[in-house]
Amino acid sequence: MAYTMDSHLLAVTILVIASGIILLGAETFTNALEHLGERLKISEGITGSIFAAVGTALPESMVPVIAILGSTGSEAVRHEVGIGAILGAPLLLSTLALFLMAVFAAQQRGWNGAFHPEPSGINRDLTWFLLAFTLGSGALFIPIEWSTLRWGIAGMLVLMYCIYLILTIRASKALVEEGHGTEADHPLFLSKIKLPTNLLTILFQLGLGLALIIVGTKGFIHSIEHISTWLAISALTLSLIIIPFATELPEKVNSIIWIRRGRDTMAFGNISGALVFQGSLLPALGIALTAWSPRPEMLLGIGITLLASIYLFIQIHRGTLRPYHMLFSGLCYVTYLILLLAT
Repeated sequence: MAYTMDSHLLAVTILVIASGIILLGAETFTNALEHLGERLKISEGITGSIFAAVGTALPESMVPVIAILGSTGSEAVRHEVGIGAILGAPLLLSTLALFLMAVFAAQQRGWNGAFHPEPSGINRDLTWFLLAFTLGSGALFIPIEWSTLRWGIAGMLVLMYCIYLILTIRASKALVEEGHGTEADHPLFLSKIKLPTNLLTILFQLGLGLALIIVGTKGFIHSIEHISTWLAISALTLSLIIIPFATELPEKVNSIIWIRRGRDTMAFGNISGALVFQGSLLPALGIALTAWSPRPEMLLGIGITLLASIYLFIQIHRGTLRPYHMLFSGLCYVTYLILLLAT
C-alpha cells in the first residue's frame, strides 16, 4: 500500500493523541484507586508493593490485554504491540525508572547518600520477580504445539503472583496496627466538578479511566501499524520503546515524589511491586494467547531486564543502597536502546 506524506503526518498525530489519551486514562484510573485504598484503610506496606504498584501498573497493563484480545489491526501487529508492552514495561522499570528516581534523590542526598527502604519487602519483590520473569522467559523456547505445557506455565505464573500477594499481605499486617494507613495524595478528579467523593463516584471514575485507556489503545495500534510500515521498523520494536515510555514512566513519578519526601519504602515498593505484577501476570497472557517465540528484540530486552534486576538484588543484599548504584540502571537502558535500534 502506498502512503502519502499526509497519511504519515496523520498517523503520527494519531499516535501522539492516542498516547495522551492513554496517559489521561491511566491518571484517572490511578487517582480513583488511591481513593479506593484510602476508603478501604489499606496499610502503607500493602500500598507500596501491591496497591500503589498494581494501581499504577494496571492501567498500562490493559494495553497489551486490549491489543492481544482486540479487533483493531491485523493479528500479527496486535500481538507484536502486546508483546512489546509486556516485555517493555519490566525493562523500563528495572532501568530508566530506577535511574530517574536516583537522580532526584541525589539532588537532596548526594550521589553517595543512602536509601532506606524496608529491606524484607524489596527483597521479597525482587526474588519473586526474578523467579516469575525467568520462568516466563524460558517459555519462549517451548514450541507452540506444546500447548498443554505452555498453558501450564501460564497458570503457574498466575499462581506465583497469588502466593506473592498472600505473603506480602501477611507481612504488612503489623503496619496497620502501627497506624500507617493509606492516604490519597490528590483529591478525586471528579470531585473537582462538585461530585461527592463516595464509593459510587470512585467506581465511576475507575470505569471512565478504563474506557479512556481502551480508546487510546485502539488509536495507538492503528498508528503503530502505519508507522512501522513507513519506517520499515517492526511494530514489536516500536512498541518495546514507545508504549512503556509513554504509559509506564509517567506513573512512576509517584516514586520520585515519595523519594523526595523520604518515603523510601513506598518509592521502591511502587517499582518493585509493579515488576512482580508485570513480570508474572502479563507474560502469562503472552504465553497463553500469542506465539510467544524468541526474537532478537525480545531476547535483548529480557537479557537487559534480568541484568539490571540481578544487579539491584545484589546491591541490596550487600547492604546500603545509594543513588550512584543506579547509574548502572541508566547505562543498561541506554545500551538497550542502542542495541535495539541497531538490530
